[in-house]
Order: sequence, then structure tokens, then C-alpha cells
Amino acid sequence: MIPRWEYEDPEPFVKKLKELRERGVPADRIAVLMPYPVHGFEQIMGLKPSPLRFFTLGGALTGLVLGFAFPILTVRDWPLITGGKPLISIPPFVVIAFALTILLGALASFVGFLHLSRLPSVPGIQNPEEHGNRFVIEDHSEGVS
Repeated sequence: MIPRWEYEDPEPFVKKLKELRERGVPADRIAVLMPYPVHGFEQIMGLKPSPLRFFTLGGALTGLVLGFAFPILTVRDWPLITGGKPLISIPPFVVIAFALTILLGALASFVGFLHLSRLPSVPGIQNPEEHGNRFVIEDHSEGVS
């Protein structure tokens, strides 16, 4: 049987989690269910930062490059000379580049989130057990050598 601890408050939950980690239980052998995020959980479990930021950065840089490339290439193909102003003037293109940076960064973040969380996967998001507002720790290292 898998040892299981349930707590109403986050303080004893965090204390038991620290105790398990200090005892040498690997983080990948501990299953944790929380009704809301608890400060310091990532440090206790030794979790690495999410790679989602690289999806966002890639999308934002792509949007920035496309935001300048599209108007510049369009102006070069169909020039409209008005009042002797230069054809390729950066200030008006900044608005388009900014908008595409935000748009493609957000879309890449969304796609990256779906990819990293392996969604859509209904069996992956439905938990057969309901714990309500309780903090649950399960130690899956017992009996494993």
C-alpha cells in the first residue's frame, strides 16, 4: 500500500514534504495534489524552470522579424513616393512589429503550453480521485529498491 498523507492547511503539508525530501525520497517518486499553488513548493521538490519561455521567445522574435520584413518588402515592391519622404522609414513599422511580436509570442506560448502539458488528453486531465480542498502527498518509493 502506498503511504498517503492528507492535510487541510499548507504549513503541515510543506513540513511533511521537506521531511520526505530530507529523508532522501526522490522527487519523481512523490505524487502531490494541491488545490492551489504553495509558495516554495518548486524549491523543495527541486523542479527546474519550465521550457515554455523558449516557445514565447521564439514566437516573439519571429513576430518582430516578420513585423519589419513584411512592410519593408511591401514598400520595396510597391513604392509610394509622397512628399520626398524615405520609402523605408522605421518609426511607422515599429507599430506593426510590436503588434506581431505580441501576437506571435502569445500564440507560441499557447502552442507550447499545449505541447508541454500533452494536451488535449482527457485521460491526462481527469483525476479519478477527488480530494476537494486537501493537500495530498503520496510516497511511491516504498517497496522499491
